[in-house]
Amino acid sequence: MALSNNVIGAVNFVAMLLSIPIIGAGIWLANQPDNSCVKILQWPVIVLGVLILVVALAGFIGGFWRIPWLLIAYLVGMLILIILLACLVVFIYVVTIRGSGHLAPSRAYLEYHLEDFSGWLQRRVRSSYKWERIKACLSSTEMCAQLNQSYTMAIDFFNSHLTPIESGCCKPPTECGYTFVNPTYWISPINNIADPDCIQWNNDQTELCYNCNSCKAGLLANLKQEWRKADIILLVTLIALISVYLIGCCAFRNAKTEDIFRRYKQGYT
Repeated sequence: MALSNNVIGAVNFVAMLLSIPIIGAGIWLANQPDNSCVKILQWPVIVLGVLILVVALAGFIGGFWRIPWLLIAYLVGMLILIILLACLVVFIYVVTIRGSGHLAPSRAYLEYHLEDFSGWLQRRVRSSYKWERIKACLSSTEMCAQLNQSYTMAIDFFNSHLTPIESGCCKPPTECGYTFVNPTYWISPINNIADPDCIQWNNDQTELCYNCNSCKAGLLANLKQEWRKADIILLVTLIALISVYLIGCCAFRNAKTEDIFRRYKQGYT
């Protein structure tokens, strides 16, 4: 029984280590400028990682100090957390499966349309109340201003690979036919009715295209890229946690079997 309990303790130590990439993924998301403005996914990921750490610690203590009720609490708690983590992994995949960029004529960067994304993501930015808060956060960053320092010639800008949020928020849509002055200053649109965003463009450096649907779409495309990276980390960790949990269940069952045989032998003798 001592050997099985030590195995359970060791397995839960590994589970404690596996909580680190989950917490790290949440912290990484929280430090991304766009995610810090939206504040959707990072805290659920961080909280889930901390709960896994706490439950694994309980299992570690229960295994080494032979506390049966703590081990049972660990088995039940970790099963619930594994199910929640699996649901989160599937949810992230489902809401990010749609939405991709479109090539613009004579441009290296892509442009994005809001209707291409999942309905759940669209609802995160369609509300004027929510978007006003997000817009204020985005416009307070140096994201667009940095483009003016990086690109002074139109040809260099047109051949650049902008991030989705830079493409959507820092310039007008290409089909509007604006003339380039610098990355955040455009004049003389040719076709102002080609897209509703054409009339939303404003050369005021605090406005730009932050009121455009293309900006909302660019934000969602950025979120999609970052969430997909985090989802890969969560998926790998989930598979490892399931493996560790199954080993822990086998060790717990063996410990209980050894305990039954020990009691039987003591009663027989």
